[in-house]
Amino acid sequence: MRSFTLRGLTLYLPEAALKGNLERALSSGRYENHEADALLLHLRPGDRLLDLGAGLGFICAVAARVLGDAAVAGVEAGPETVRLARKNLAANGFPGVKVMRGAVVGVGEGEVEFGQRPAFWASALKGPEGWPENADVIQVPARPIGKLLARFAPSVICCDIEGGELDVLVQPLPGVRLVVVETHPLVYGAEGVARITAALEAQGFVPADGAKKDTLAFLRSGGTGAE
Repeated sequence: MRSFTLRGLTLYLPEAALKGNLERALSSGRYENHEADALLLHLRPGDRLLDLGAGLGFICAVAARVLGDAAVAGVEAGPETVRLARKNLAANGFPGVKVMRGAVVGVGEGEVEFGQRPAFWASALKGPEGWPENADVIQVPARPIGKLLARFAPSVICCDIEGGELDVLVQPLPGVRLVVVETHPLVYGAEGVARITAALEAQGFVPADGAKKDTLAFLRSGGTGAE
């Protein structure tokens, strides 16, 4: 088991999980740093965070350090990654963060097929061009965004679900004031990014400070939680 320290948080993961550029990102501190920067810029007392695509639990831990672990929840599809996220959160003093297993979807119930890859961070639902290379297709619970919002009542969503955001973030997001999303234009092109942006703007969100490269931030300009 390897360990890496980012922003004072320690992440543990097995050697076999260090695929692709992950080791370099963890060692340099670049792992999910754009999402963390955008969140920390806008989080405020009383917020509740729902992390879609919780990965190793890093973003959940970053938020829990500000909001408390009872105000943070995550969803992660990969069974092994869910266990890692829970272990990392507990090891960093946030055992109360709930991490649910499942794939976040726009609509749907039951189970969905999920392409689990050796590089866990590149695992995904089936995209327009088929399954990711080397994906082991497994069945995971479908977690429709509407039910997640009703259950956890988040004011903040962080989303990194490898292209799934194209279906999820076009759904109604009642009660949410801040959305931080890592977009994946290689999956759905500039047209997909524009579709996400237009759907959020139609709900009263406007682009906010903290955007960098493919990570975008949106604040709701009016209504619940408006600043």
